[in-house]
Amino acid sequence: MKFASVALTALAVSLATPAMADHHAAGTEAAASAYPMTPQGAADWVAMVEKDMLEFSVEYGRVLWLNNTYIVHDSDQLAAKYGAEATEKSVRYANEAAKYARVEGLDAEVARKLDILRNGIVMPAPVRDGAATELNEIATKLGSAYGKGKGTLNGEEINGSDIEAEMGNLDRTPAELAEMWASWHDNVGAPMRGDYQRMIAIANEGSKELGFADLGAMWRSNYDMDPDQFAAETERMWQEVKPLYMALHTYVRGKLNAKYGAEVQPATGPIRADLLGNMWAQEWGNIYPLVAPEGAGDIGYDLTDLITAKGLDEIEMVRTGEQFFSSLGFEPLPETFWERSQFVKPQDREVVCHASAWDVDNVDDLRIKMCIKKNADDFITIHHELGHNYYQRAYNQQDYLHLNGANDGFHEAIGDMIALSITPEYLVQIDMLDEADVPSADKDIGLLLRQAMDKVAFLPFGLMVDRYRWGLFDGSIPADQLNKGWNDLRLEYQGIVPPVARDESGFDAGAKYHIPGNVPYTRYFLARILQFQFFKAACDQAGWEGPLHRCSFYGNEEVGKNLNAMLEMGASKPWPDALEAFTGERQMSGAAMAEYFAPLKAWLDEQNAGMAEGW
Repeated sequence: MKFASVALTALAVSLATPAMADHHAAGTEAAASAYPMTPQGAADWVAMVEKDMLEFSVEYGRVLWLNNTYIVHDSDQLAAKYGAEATEKSVRYANEAAKYARVEGLDAEVARKLDILRNGIVMPAPVRDGAATELNEIATKLGSAYGKGKGTLNGEEINGSDIEAEMGNLDRTPAELAEMWASWHDNVGAPMRGDYQRMIAIANEGSKELGFADLGAMWRSNYDMDPDQFAAETERMWQEVKPLYMALHTYVRGKLNAKYGAEVQPATGPIRADLLGNMWAQEWGNIYPLVAPEGAGDIGYDLTDLITAKGLDEIEMVRTGEQFFSSLGFEPLPETFWERSQFVKPQDREVVCHASAWDVDNVDDLRIKMCIKKNADDFITIHHELGHNYYQRAYNQQDYLHLNGANDGFHEAIGDMIALSITPEYLVQIDMLDEADVPSADKDIGLLLRQAMDKVAFLPFGLMVDRYRWGLFDGSIPADQLNKGWNDLRLEYQGIVPPVARDESGFDAGAKYHIPGNVPYTRYFLARILQFQFFKAACDQAGWEGPLHRCSFYGNEEVGKNLNAMLEMGASKPWPDALEAFTGERQMSGAAMAEYFAPLKAWLDEQNAGMAEGW
C-alpha cells in the first residue's frame, strides 16, 4: 500500500545514488555562469531544476506504469533506462544544491527547496573516482541476495514469501518456528555483514560531502528541525504510547506461556521472537486466535459477506470508496481514473499486484493499481489508496518540489486514517450493514485487541530500525558489535529475544528487507502515530460523542474542508504548519492513539493483574 511519488529524489529512494560523473563537468561550468552563487542565481537554478524534473517525471511515470502493468523484457529495459537517468539527475542536482545551500541571504523558500533536493538521496556516494560504482554494485548485490534468500523448514529449503507465511502458521511447533527464524537470519543476514559495512562507510563519506555530520543526520534532516531534536521528538511520541505496548506485551506473553509452557516461553521477561507470528516480530496479528478473548471472534457481521450480499463487483467497491470522499465534499475522480487504473489482474500478462496509488502527470491523471478481490481486506485497501489519490490531487497546484506529503509519514497516515473510518457506523450509513446488526459494546475489546496486535505491536519496531542504523552511521554502535547492537535494541524497545544464541558472525538486521534495501523506516512509525491524530481531529470536528474507535465522519463536509486545507499544502510548508491546519496542533502526538485504545488498555490492565510487567 503505497503511493507513486512524482519527485525524482523519492523515485531514487531505494537506489544507491552515484556521485556526479566526470562528463557533467562541462555542464556544471556552464551552469555556474548561468546561475551564479548568489541568492538570485540560486533561485533561478532551482526554477530550472523544477522545470526539468517535472517534464522528466511525467514521462518516467508513464514508463513505470507500463512496467508495473505490463511486465515484459522491453518494459523492464525502459524502466531500467529511465531509472538510471532519474538517479543520475537526482544526485547531480543534490550535489549542486549542496553548493547553493551555502550562499548567504537565500530566500527562505529557495533554501527549503535546496534542502529537499540535498536531503532526498538515501545513499549518497562521494565524488571521488570509483565510489559511485562500488556503492551501486554493493547495493545491487545486497538487494539481489535478499530477493534470492531462502530458509529451511524441517531441513527442506523454503523461499522468502513462503517462510513469512509459515511463521504465521499456528500449527507449527516451537522447534519448527525456531528453525525457520534461525535459518532465515543465518542464510540471508549473515553473508551481508561485510558488504553492508562497506556500503555505509561509502555513504557516510558521501553524506559528509553534502554537509551533514553523518548519514543518519542527513536522514533526520528531512523533518524541518534539527536532526537531534527530531530524534528526541520520536522518543517523546514513543513514551506517550509505551504504556499501551507494555500492557499488550504482558498480556500476550502470558497467553504464550499458557500455550507453550515455561520451557519455551517463561511467564516473565522478554518474549521469544519466533512465537509472535512474524519473522521480525513487528506485527502480531497472525497469533490473534491464541490471545483472543472468549467469544470475541463473533462481531456480528463479516465485511466480506456484506460485499457479497450487496453484490458489489470490483469497480463498485472502488465507487463506494470514492463516495466516502464525495460525502466530505471532494470532487469526483476524473473519468480517466476509471479508464486507466488497473482494478483486476489481467489474464494475459504479468503485472505488479501490490496496491499503489499514482498521479502520472502531477495534475489529475490519478490511478490506482490493484488486483482487487471481493473481500474485506481489499475493500479497506481501496479506501487507503484513494486517500493517497485525493492527497495527490489536493496539492497539484504546488511547485514541483512541493508535490509530496508534509513529511514522509503524512501520506501513509492519510490513507490509514481513511481506513480507520470503516466502522460499523459507516457501513450502516452506506447501506451495507443493517443497524440491528451493529455489534454491541461487548464486542469492542476483541475488535480493539485484533487491531492492537498489528498497530500497537509495530510501534517499537518502527522506531528502533532507524535507531539502529543511526547508531551504525555515527559510530555509537561499533563495527565489531553489529549483531549485539541490533539485538540489544530489540530487547530494549520490543522486549523480545532470539530463539537461539547469536554472535558477531551474524548480521540479523540484514534479514529485514528495509536494511539491505536502504529504505528509511521512521516514516512508518510516524504514520502509525499520525493516523490516529488525524482521525481524532476529524471526529472532533464532526462532533462525534461516542467512543473514538466507533467514530464515523462520513458525510461531514466541514471535515472535508478542513482536511483539504492540510492536503493542498503538500510539502510547501514545514510539517507543523500542515498539521496545525487540520488538527490545530503543531506537535505530532501519540495521545489520540492512546485514547483510541483506552478501553483495551483498561481491559488489559485487569487481565494482567498480579503479573510482572516488563523484562
